[in-house]
Amino acid sequence: MPRLQIYHPRERALVALADASIAPLGWMRGRVADAAPVQRVLLLRLERIGDLLMVLGALRDARAAWPDAEIDLAVGSWNAPLARLIPGLSRLQVADAPWLARESGASWRPLLSQARSWRARRYDLVINFEPDIRSNLLAWLTGARRRVGYWTGGGGAFLTDATTYAPMSHVSENARQLVARASGRMATGPATPLETPALAPPADAVARATAILGGAARPIVGIHASGGRVSKQWHLDRFAAVGRRLAQERRATIVLTGSPADRPMVEAVRHAMGAVPVVDAASGLDLPSLAAVLARLDVLVTGDTGPMHLASAMGTPVVALFGPSHVERYGPLAPRQRILRVDIHCSPCGRVRLPPERCRGHVPDCMDGIQVDPVVRAAIELLDLPT
Repeated sequence: MPRLQIYHPRERALVALADASIAPLGWMRGRVADAAPVQRVLLLRLERIGDLLMVLGALRDARAAWPDAEIDLAVGSWNAPLARLIPGLSRLQVADAPWLARESGASWRPLLSQARSWRARRYDLVINFEPDIRSNLLAWLTGARRRVGYWTGGGGAFLTDATTYAPMSHVSENARQLVARASGRMATGPATPLETPALAPPADAVARATAILGGAARPIVGIHASGGRVSKQWHLDRFAAVGRRLAQERRATIVLTGSPADRPMVEAVRHAMGAVPVVDAASGLDLPSLAAVLARLDVLVTGDTGPMHLASAMGTPVVALFGPSHVERYGPLAPRQRILRVDIHCSPCGRVRLPPERCRGHVPDCMDGIQVDPVVRAAIELLDLPT
């Protein structure tokens, strides 16, 4: 039996057992007529901010492949404000998966009921961009004639067309290849920078960004200090040192971003920067307003985070600090970028969610090895590029 792409042995064994139990579904599904017209499409992308932004190219491909079809996108509630900014969609289906909804208290029963309710839309095609047995189950519950996705996270029997996820290819490339497989159209090569800006924040979001930034002098440098997960977290005092250096050497305006949960980190960076004046943009902005703020920056310094991908989608140059996650899979698609990481024997391990024991409780070695000077140089290089 081919090996599932699931790191944790116990989780992999459980998914393999589930796959064995649902195997008869695959035997019974019969042959699907690919030539039948596609009038209604559902695209599943239930994950976090960066995951949605990395499939923007695939969403564009889907609209090009089925120009006259109704194309719906299913997202978690946290991504709905961003998803409403994506051109070419017919409607949103908002669904919170319990394994992804960190704070919403989502549960399985309403999610399964919601997936069944999608049968009323009579989808001809469902494409699931996530290699996951749970979301493949949701695709099956829609009753769509064709269900295209990946078997490598389990649940291949729930699909009519299951393929292998290429783990060392970029998320965006995998997604585009999946649309190409479903449509019979050729995907155009490896991951490339997004057509930017890929999103257009509404006027009220632009107005909020303008009010926050005011008459900030350029260059405007954003610092997003939260790594999202402790395994991707860089030292807060080093973020502060980067901001202080850029303010002193380039007279940059420093903008601190973050969610309400990031407030302690933002305050720590702000305090460590000393007398350097900063603009605090970490006041619970909604995602469209954050996108509008990021679009005004001359460069953003961040780890492998959702704001990294959002800045990329807005055409903002990015300095990205990578540790345990694979650059080739999750790197920014900004038209101008610098990626910093250190070469040590165990990095990148890919164990972002379940880091090794030796990397817990402190900044892991792969992040600790990134020093301030290279980050400052990278930011200056981007600032000095001709526009």
